[in-house]
Amino acid sequence: MNSTKYRGYRFPPEVISHGVWLYHRFCLSLRDVEKLLAKRGIIVTYETIRQWCSKFGSEYARNLKRHQGRLGDIWYLDEVFVRYCQLE
Repeated sequence: MNSTKYRGYRFPPEVISHGVWLYHRFCLSLRDVEKLLAKRGIIVTYETIRQWCSKFGSEYARNLKRHQGRLGDIWYLDEVFVRYCQLE
C-alpha cells in the first residue's frame, strides 16, 4: 500500500482502502458503507467516503475487474431434478 498517496488524510490508509473496497466490491451505497464502518467503531460521513471513492476508486475498480471471471470461462452447474406432484 502506497502511504504517500494517503498523506494528509485524517484516517489511516487501511480505513480509507477498506471503505473504498467495500463500496466497489459489493456495490453498496455510500450510506451503507458509512454504517458498516460505524459498526466497526469508525465514525465517518458518507460524503467523506464519496470523496475517497472519487480519488482512489478507479484503482480499486480496475483491480477488482482484473480478478473477475472473463467471458468464455467455463462454469459447471450441478443437475437438479424437480418432480411435480399434483395433490387431489
